[in-house]
Amino acid sequence: MIKIAKYVLYDILRNRIIILYTLFLLVVTLSMFSLDSDPGKSTLSLLNIILLVLPLVSIIFTTIHFFNSYEFIELLLSQPVNRKTIFFAEFVALSLALSLAYLIGVALPMLVLNYNGSSIYMTLAGLLLTFVFVALAFGASVSTRDKAKAIGVALLFWFYFTLIYDGFILYIIYSFSDYPLEKVTLTLVSLNPIDLARIIILLKLDLSALMGYTGAFYKNFFGSNLGIIYSFLSLAVWTLAPLMLAMRRFVRKDI
Repeated sequence: MIKIAKYVLYDILRNRIIILYTLFLLVVTLSMFSLDSDPGKSTLSLLNIILLVLPLVSIIFTTIHFFNSYEFIELLLSQPVNRKTIFFAEFVALSLALSLAYLIGVALPMLVLNYNGSSIYMTLAGLLLTFVFVALAFGASVSTRDKAKAIGVALLFWFYFTLIYDGFILYIIYSFSDYPLEKVTLTLVSLNPIDLARIIILLKLDLSALMGYTGAFYKNFFGSNLGIIYSFLSLAVWTLAPLMLAMRRFVRKDI
């Protein structure tokens, strides 16, 4: 698996899209911290951009790369190589390439310019989100042999988690505003990896006061060791669950 992953990783790192993605993140990060003297506001502005761009690039690039590598995968399958080995080698290579782009473009300059707890958590959350959306992209890719359909499913995942789901939560909060919804919204937030990452970082920026009583509840929970463990375990589950489902489909799929 390591040999296959290394070969795929070297091939991906030479891809222009990865290079442009890294440069884009680097330019955005440096711009955010140079335009505003307040590191907290710069981190918040950067967060809003990252939570849109990172999932989109991760899920679309992974889907396109999977289908562009179809002949290479078929060649490997003709050899005495286990299907699970090929699958996890592809996942590891893609995750490492996109994570490396994020580390160079966002994490390193942010930690140099504003080294604090929020920057560390934003680095960890960004890496986990990369793994999550690479796993979701694998789920979309192995579900069909039609490249256009797979890209459509991948875009639907991104659109749902970034826009539709938040509207769904706002509708529930508005409709049942007379009831205590703190624990309910906590559960709903756990069902969206982007919202999990956003709330963790916002609370580390000490902006929970802007969120009212619900924000105080989140701060008491996510600000504790239990809350931190719960949030990162939830993101880990968001990676493993779709990845295992995609792996089972890949193993049984007639390629």
